[in-house]
Amino acid sequence: MDAELQRWRDAGQYFDYLGFDIFYRCEGQGPHLLLIHGYPFNTFDWQPLWSRLTARFTVIAPDMIGMGFSAKPKAYGYSVHDHADVHEALLAHLGVQTVHVLAHDLGDSVGQELLARQVWSEHAYGAPRIESVTWLNGGMFNESYTPRLLQKLMSATPLGDILGPLQGSRVSRRLLEPTIREMFGPDTQPTPHMMELFHQILECNDGKAVLHKVGRFIEDRYRHRNRWVRAMREARVPMRLIDGALDPNSGAHMARRYSEVIPDADVVMLDRIGHWPQLEDPDAVWRHFTDHIDRVTAPE
Repeated sequence: MDAELQRWRDAGQYFDYLGFDIFYRCEGQGPHLLLIHGYPFNTFDWQPLWSRLTARFTVIAPDMIGMGFSAKPKAYGYSVHDHADVHEALLAHLGVQTVHVLAHDLGDSVGQELLARQVWSEHAYGAPRIESVTWLNGGMFNESYTPRLLQKLMSATPLGDILGPLQGSRVSRRLLEPTIREMFGPDTQPTPHMMELFHQILECNDGKAVLHKVGRFIEDRYRHRNRWVRAMREARVPMRLIDGALDPNSGAHMARRYSEVIPDADVVMLDRIGHWPQLEDPDAVWRHFTDHIDRVTAPE
């Protein structure tokens, strides 16, 4: 494993979630901030922001089950609701009662489910109160979400089960890399080193064998769309969307839909950025995120 990834892993710890080891990092001081990473990587997505976040917040960042350094069981029903359970269980484990949330990609869906649980008091573990939400690029409205062809084939057809055993091969790398590069902006493409780190994260604990199963969260987005959107419209929680406009999955078109659906929508566009704003332009994300937090927490 790359030394940088190994240091990230060594700085974390594990908690038991129904018999599975879930990796997380909890560092810093100040108000609690829950980071909810996206698909298909892990908490390392937050590395460019980590030192700044932990200087201001007590940051809690788990790897979702099936991803990163957490357990990746093959016989498992991965779902957004279960991911939300994991995050609630971790907050209960740490005794955390209030949090700000910064979410990305699949993490947006998990954040939507956590928000819905708050609105209708349907918590699985404890009753954590969300004080603010900052969304990064994600498929919050499935009617505007446009996943890449490889993702649709692997997660929504039998092809994923057929090719699952081959996911660690060189062939899979060659198939995956163009899809990843397509998701970044033209001026912020991943370096060869970053791409190698991506593969190592995916291959940890034979993770590529379950990648397509984890990716079936797309089905949850259709099934629970109205519940989640209603929660976003009814929750009295300050929200901001920071959106990389050039993301082919959930870029400017998703931001437009957000503005149409969410009353008094607070949207910040990053014009030359793709799907991973926190990796592509961490300075802009930090600036717009902390501006949102400052307005939320300012004395009345």
